[in-house]
Amino acid sequence: METGTALLTLLHLCIAIYWLGGDLGAFYGSTFMTDPKRTVPERMMALKILNNIDMAPRTALILAFPTGLALAWSKGWLPISGAYVAVAVAAFLAWLALAWAVHLSHGGGAAEGLRRSDLAVRYIVLAGLVGAGVAGLTGALAIPLFISLKLLILAGCVTLGLIVRVQLVPLFGAIRTMATTGPTPESDATIMAVNGRARISVLTIWALTLTASFLGIATPVYTGA
Repeated sequence: METGTALLTLLHLCIAIYWLGGDLGAFYGSTFMTDPKRTVPERMMALKILNNIDMAPRTALILAFPTGLALAWSKGWLPISGAYVAVAVAAFLAWLALAWAVHLSHGGGAAEGLRRSDLAVRYIVLAGLVGAGVAGLTGALAIPLFISLKLLILAGCVTLGLIVRVQLVPLFGAIRTMATTGPTPESDATIMAVNGRARISVLTIWALTLTASFLGIATPVYTGA
């Protein structure tokens, strides 16, 4: 294996590592945020840590496609030009910059506009992933089976990420109550309920990520090599 391909393989593997590792850290941190026995400052600090750690899986999700595309091109699995790969990488890096801008501007005046832009990009990417994955499965595009499946899995992860955003909406009011007037039985119940629902989505994302990793390792089975 050439050095460039080896480095792309390592980078693509790191996506899954940081995705699952970051999610695990956020998953564990949420237990401190939901613990009513903790003081309000402790719970708010846990929330801040959770939000920052969560940028690891969010970054991994965005980088999964361009690193996978570059690796597939490097290994000759996709009959596309290097220029197409370069454009795709640049586009996803721009999306990554947008996602980080949303994170860093949280609470600022421009945050809502950035958030809406990021949301629009996610729906566009979702449509593209589903379209390419289905086209590969039906033979409309010359895509190996394992890549078609990984595209649909990534689409599933994007969808679950959007679902988690909806699930977290009731959390914001409960957090404001806890931070301003102190926790109440109602706010604590809301926080627990929201986290319980979101954790199901996160665990499903873990399962999908592991499945995608298996498909990447088992490529000879699915390419007929």
